Amino acid sequence: MDSSRRKLLLNGAALIAAAAAEQAGLLSNPLLAQSSAAAPRPWLHPERLTRFVDPLPIPQPLPKAELRPHPHQPGTQIAYHRIAMRKVEVKVHRDLPPTSIWSYGATAPGPTIEARKGQPLLIEWVNNLPTQHFLPIDHNLCGAGKDLPEVRTAVHVHGACVAPESDGYPEDWKTAGQSSTALYPMNQDASTLWYHDHAMGIERLNQYAGLFGFFLIRDDAEDALNLPRGKYEIPLAICDRFFFADGQLHYPDSGDPSAPWISEIYGDVILANGMIFPYLEVEPRLYRIRLLNSSNSRAYRFSLSNGHAFHQIGADQGLLPAPVEMKELMLSPAERADLLIDFSSLAGTQFTLQEQNLTIMQFRIAAKPAISTPTRFPTILRSIDRIPESAAVRTRTFTLNEYMHPTTRIMLMLLNGQYWHEPVTEKPVLDTTEIWSFINTTQDIHPIHLHLVRFQILDRRPFDVDDYINYKNFHYIGEAAPPEPNERGWKDTVKAHPETVTRIIVPFKGYTGRYVWHCHLLEHAANEMMRPFEVVART
Repeated sequence: MDSSRRKLLLNGAALIAAAAAEQAGLLSNPLLAQSSAAAPRPWLHPERLTRFVDPLPIPQPLPKAELRPHPHQPGTQIAYHRIAMRKVEVKVHRDLPPTSIWSYGATAPGPTIEARKGQPLLIEWVNNLPTQHFLPIDHNLCGAGKDLPEVRTAVHVHGACVAPESDGYPEDWKTAGQSSTALYPMNQDASTLWYHDHAMGIERLNQYAGLFGFFLIRDDAEDALNLPRGKYEIPLAICDRFFFADGQLHYPDSGDPSAPWISEIYGDVILANGMIFPYLEVEPRLYRIRLLNSSNSRAYRFSLSNGHAFHQIGADQGLLPAPVEMKELMLSPAERADLLIDFSSLAGTQFTLQEQNLTIMQFRIAAKPAISTPTRFPTILRSIDRIPESAAVRTRTFTLNEYMHPTTRIMLMLLNGQYWHEPVTEKPVLDTTEIWSFINTTQDIHPIHLHLVRFQILDRRPFDVDDYINYKNFHYIGEAAPPEPNERGWKDTVKAHPETVTRIIVPFKGYTGRYVWHCHLLEHAANEMMRPFEVVART
């Protein structure tokens, strides 16, 4: 079996970046660049930028909410926000001209939305974007036809338990000048959620353009832990991009204008809260870092350059049972990790946040704290009962597939061999529990996200993929491995490892209606690795 592709995905970001740039005709090296009558547009070489000259931007919370009538409870007033999407100019580095992006405010990430359990929230999402896209649309992709408006948006709060009309269904998009109002009931635990675009066929472009931000839920149980707050709590979104030398975004394509889609993107620039090589000044005390992988395709293996340990206290859907000490953390696209980093023993030092051998940002620790505050480190966070397999009323098995066209060499991704437009085949019953098993026949790690629900990971078990693909024989070649300690909380996105069966157990609670599940490698989701499911009422 060819293992080179996996090595490229995990370790060869620079090679993939070069290949993508070569396909797009960006490289000035005559041995690599395609011949062209016009000189290629020069692209940014991030290694030439001065490091650690810009402070880390901190996504600002929304202004105080207005009050509006609850749409389903006459006489009740609830918080209301109006958030407009627009084209803005931002600085991504001191030495670069402003970059044109699309934002939910004035930056990417957009403003941080803070909500509280039990306190409903209304948000009107307004599309004030241009009518033409500045990134390459592939009109061959499902839902991206030439007969549709180029710019469409559908806002999804990732991890929210909401009714289907407020979920940001990919086909419920709005065009320039239109808006949609979503109700977020907030009947869920404190957690680090995020919001982003989900429009069918162009989600990968819209999020790359800058349409994403944090959505934090708080509750009394978390408050009682006295975790770091205010300036000691840092939302930190990490994503990768390509840039031209003039500071403008570049989204690589296949080189074929009629079919520009490519299967993955691994940018050679890594942004922390929208800034290249920023620094963060911290005090020698405990900090809370809300870490989000908002990249289209790249998975990260985070570590601190000085080898200092940190503790993960929460996953996608809130707190873990207890802190997990770590020196390396892997996050796939859309996953979140709630971290505690204790800088108290590192006064006066400087070190960096790394993605393997790539530097992301710098921490600068002051010589002494502004206020003498003892470090309070919780040892117990919350109680999480593991769901027994016997609670499941049904087990569903899905294959994760990649198909290469023998002539065009264009890749197609499918879930269970089905296209988006085929009839809904998964109809779980409200208030029942199911086990979903993902048979990953590929050599990619696919982060699988289910809308509406939270779930627990049961296990992962390797199988003989060659025997399965070539001869339709299925057999395991190893023992089932339980989830990692930092995966033993509630999740909404799970890493389905290559040549492995990944099992999750899912309570379908909240609402009936149609939702989606998909791979959160956005280029995969755009090319059919997304399917609807429908939660139905008991009969």
